[in-house]
Amino acid sequence: MGFRKDFLWGGATAANQCEGGYNEGGRGLANVDVVPIGEDRRAIITGKKKMFEFDDEHFYPAKEAIDMYHRYKEDIALFGEMGFKTYRLSIAWSRIFPKGDETEPNEEGLKFYEDLFKECHKHGIEPLVTITHFDCPMHLIKEYGAWRNRALIGFYENLCQVIFRRYKGLVKYWLTFNEINMILHAPFMGAGLYFEEGENVEQVKYQAAHHELVASAIATRIAHEVDPENKVGCMLAAGHYYPYSCKPEDVFKAQQSDRENYFFIDVQSRGEYPAYALKKLEREGIDIKMEAEDLQLLKENTVDFISFSYYSSRVVSTDPKVNEKTSGNLFASVKNPYLEASEWGWQIDPLGLRVTMNSLYDRYQKPLFIVENGLGAVDVPDENGYVEDDYRIEYLAEHIKAMKDAVELDGVDLLGYTTWGCIDLVSAGTGEMKKRYGFIYVDRDNEGNGTLARSKKKSFDWYKKVIASNGEDLSF
Repeated sequence: MGFRKDFLWGGATAANQCEGGYNEGGRGLANVDVVPIGEDRRAIITGKKKMFEFDDEHFYPAKEAIDMYHRYKEDIALFGEMGFKTYRLSIAWSRIFPKGDETEPNEEGLKFYEDLFKECHKHGIEPLVTITHFDCPMHLIKEYGAWRNRALIGFYENLCQVIFRRYKGLVKYWLTFNEINMILHAPFMGAGLYFEEGENVEQVKYQAAHHELVASAIATRIAHEVDPENKVGCMLAAGHYYPYSCKPEDVFKAQQSDRENYFFIDVQSRGEYPAYALKKLEREGIDIKMEAEDLQLLKENTVDFISFSYYSSRVVSTDPKVNEKTSGNLFASVKNPYLEASEWGWQIDPLGLRVTMNSLYDRYQKPLFIVENGLGAVDVPDENGYVEDDYRIEYLAEHIKAMKDAVELDGVDLLGYTTWGCIDLVSAGTGEMKKRYGFIYVDRDNEGNGTLARSKKKSFDWYKKVIASNGEDLSF
């Protein structure tokens, strides 16, 4: 039986990790621009260290990234050659509204994305657009305090009104916020939040998340009003939590950790704050300020599908002696002794993808869309830029098999699959270029050196074959 006939195979990127052109075409400065590579990066993305401008001591990889702003036609042609059915990308908010609070949009920014979407269609590719992939205009951070301020709901609504109308007929698949739960783990990167001394950090994070949830519901309403064909999804950084042992305390902790992950998706998919979340907020003395219409907005404007990133499963333990950690998408986890790990310590668990898919589908009974999955690795090209990346092919093949089992054997309704970083780009977590995910090699290093030339890796032709066979031929 396999995947549906109209299964959406493709790849995914984010504006801030690939576009560059940070000060071109009328674009304004955003939080994601001023995050440098190096030892300060983590403190900045978590809102503990203030960096609102560029300085001379750091290198800022997002300024130029891989220069897709000037090279998108070449890149989309390569995606077309692979046979992509869809391409997940994001809109840079500060290209459309450079400061974020203007009443009129920047026409040059609107035209850029219109041309990009038309280029996708020229190659038979359906755009899947993330409205906000960690972008927040710096002006909104400096003047309003970013998403802690309810005013941002109105600015986001204005953005949505403009883009849904302008791109009607060009885009029908939308995601409101990328990895919305990342606000808890990387609040400056996720939502532009920087914390002042003495501020109640948890209160600010959950209040900001509420504003994003209301904004997401408004976006969903507008999308459906403007074009009933529009399909809107939410997006979480997923990965099922395993208890380290069958000790009941470990099992309960794993359940609690999963709930923390699902909290915002419960609201976006079911339309209300879950009882466990309300109890948690009450226990922790977090008082979310809401307007009278918020709960109705959330209830009446739930998403059409659930999208998520999956790189690895996670493990929790209540035993303080079990403390060997492994990294993974900004979430540290207890190390799973049964799994291998990538060069960056992310544990590799294809079956965990099937477990995660079943958990999400059981919970929401809405179609799923895997919009990020991939292996970050150091690739060594030959003199022609060719990379023999069998390790990446093996990783993806095993995950696709698990995904297929979830569909064929478990009955999960899956709309599509977009691998993360289908072309090499700047890593969100570390800011590195050497942590590569793509089917296409980009000649650029961590310090910004290189020609930016594109070349195909071995995985390019492999993925082309996978798409052509609708996931039936995974051999290499």
